[in-house]
Amino acid sequence: MNKQRVIIDTDPGLDDAVAILFALNCGQFDILGLTTVAGNIGIDATTHNSLRLLAAMGREDIPVVQGADTPLRRESIDIVAIHGQDGVQGLALPEPSVAPLTDAIGWLAQTLLAEPAGSLTILALGPLTNLAKLIKVHPEAASRIGRIIAMGGAVDEPGNVGARSEFNFATDPEAAHIVFRAGIDLIVIPLDVTRRVRVDAGQVELMRGTVAGDIAADVITLYFGEGKQSRPLHDPCVMLYALQPDLFTVEERLVAVDLEEGTDAGALKPARADAPVQHIAMRVDAAAAIALLTEGLRA
Repeated sequence: MNKQRVIIDTDPGLDDAVAILFALNCGQFDILGLTTVAGNIGIDATTHNSLRLLAAMGREDIPVVQGADTPLRRESIDIVAIHGQDGVQGLALPEPSVAPLTDAIGWLAQTLLAEPAGSLTILALGPLTNLAKLIKVHPEAASRIGRIIAMGGAVDEPGNVGARSEFNFATDPEAAHIVFRAGIDLIVIPLDVTRRVRVDAGQVELMRGTVAGDIAADVITLYFGEGKQSRPLHDPCVMLYALQPDLFTVEERLVAVDLEEGTDAGALKPARADAPVQHIAMRVDAAAAIALLTEGLRA
């Protein structure tokens, strides 16, 4: 079986952690590296958590490359209340024995130029700052990306940081705008889909039985917090789409990223007729998606 060659751009984060554990354990990805973005809780913590997840899985051969520490021009959004001060609500993970690399933008460019054009997929789990910088600074390298699958946005669903805005795109609307208009094959996985992929405590327990499954189950249990009966698994949907796109219904939508100030910054809004059409996942077979996730964590 030919594994998909991927780079994971990430800001762990609880649901990022589940997505990364699945990608490491399912046996269907050749992961060239993890590039980190500040996202959820700051670049030092997201980078450290990436290293700790790889250490837990015995995969410190995969490089972690520290990326953007701030959005392109806005203040970061604080969601420590969800993910905790360390980004993973105090989850016990081993300390890494290797240090991160630096300059994710340069590393991405170098890697893309060294690989066959179109052969690498970027699995984007956080704000799109690193990819926007790559597009602006190294356009030739960026043009060699085969596909970007990005969790972000909300179309018909309400937002999760504003009435219409979702965290990843709201954190760096300008970055999302640049990626939307770059002419790179892009699949957007919005809240319209990810909120349907919900697990309860019983489903979480079925994930146990491997190192990856046990850690993922612990992560999701922490994610439940106080009194929650179920939680949506946003970022794992990116990996699930990469492996089994037929679980999702993708529609062509004429949308753009709202670049105004205020709570709708980063929201998806109707675009002008001459704007590029975007490919957005709008429906999902949630039961099959959860089954695939569980299978991959227990592989």
